[in-house]
Order: sequence, then structure tokens, then C-alpha cells
Amino acid sequence: MRFQDRALLAQALIHGSHVNEIQNSPAASNERLEFLGDAVLGMIIAEELYRRLPEAGEGTLTSLRSTLVRRQSLAAVGRRLHIGDCLSLGKGEAASGGRNRDRNLADAVEAIIGAAYLDQGYEATRSLILNLFSPEIEDTVLYGTAPNYKAMLQEQLQSAGQPLPRYRILSAEGPDHDKEFAAEVLVNNTSIGNGIGRSRKSAETDAARNALAQLKWKED
Repeated sequence: MRFQDRALLAQALIHGSHVNEIQNSPAASNERLEFLGDAVLGMIIAEELYRRLPEAGEGTLTSLRSTLVRRQSLAAVGRRLHIGDCLSLGKGEAASGGRNRDRNLADAVEAIIGAAYLDQGYEATRSLILNLFSPEIEDTVLYGTAPNYKAMLQEQLQSAGQPLPRYRILSAEGPDHDKEFAAEVLVNNTSIGNGIGRSRKSAETDAARNALAQLKWKED
């Protein structure tokens, strides 16, 4: 997306700490754009889930939407776009790791969405969101609110006196907006399960799920 009003995009990347450090600064933080972007994002994600899952009830749709718009999901998008490198932060916030902080990245993503909506309108912003969130949307539609397989695997290994599992990404193929990841989970440097997914997290989750299935098969 190419912004017509570049000032809107610049404002979306201004953290409140930057404004607070500069007396009489003419710049405004991204908080108002974040407020708008949050509403636009929620609406478009809800619309997409409604369209993609015609059999899902209100409770399921609400839960899936919450998964997609939560801070961790937004921060993952922000890291994929390297937004942290572009943020205008106060010196203290930058020195304390603010460029990689989930809250700052999530807020900036919402602010960019708000800026895009003001600059380009609904349809262009809808296309932007569906492109940026494509891996997360695909994983959520595919897995839903699936069990936490990584936590389940960890608990099973610990109960058997085994060390904690370690995950390794084997490959990441395809363009940035449409990657497929392959992962494996290891115990004592031995692979016990492999998985694939549209994001690192989903590939690791799939590996944990397959490892649990293998462990159950051996026990049976």
C-alpha cells in the first residue's frame, strides 16, 4: 500500500514516550490512530471469520476473533514487518528494549491500520489486513482454539522424568506473506516429532501434536 498522506504513516510510528521527551512537540503520538485501527481490525477480522466459517456459532467466532486480535498476534505481525526498527521512541523506552516490546509493536500495527483506513478507505484497508494477517487467519481457521499441544507435551515429558523439549525450525519456504515453515521438536537432541504450518508457532504446535501422538502410540 502506498500512502497518499505520508504524515499519517509517520504518526502511526510515534510512541508516546517520544512526544513526552520533546517539549512543545508539534507531533502527536499514535494513540488516536491505534484506537481507530483497533475498531477497524476487529470489524474486518469478524467479517472474514463470518465468511470463512458459515457453520460457526457466535461463541466460536468471538473466541477466534479474540485470538487473532490479541496483543501477541499483533506483535507477531509487527515483528514480521520489522516495525520496531521504524518506531520513534523516547530514549528511555528505546534503551529498555521498547523496539521489541509486544505492546509497542501491537499498538503500532493498530495505528498503521487506522492510518490506512483514513488514507485509503475500507476496501484497501481490508486487503491490507487480510494480507498482513494471512498466516494467523489460516492457522486459526485450520486449528481453531486447539489444545495447547506444546504445554501438554512438556507436562507429559516432565511427568516421565524427561528434560524439556526444544524446538528447531527446519525450513521456511515461500514469500514473506505466504511462507510455509517446517519444525521439529527434540528431547536430548533426538527428534520426537515434526510439523508444518504457516507460521513458526503453528509449525512448532504441529510438531508437538505429532510428538504426543507418537508417544501415545508407543505407550499403547
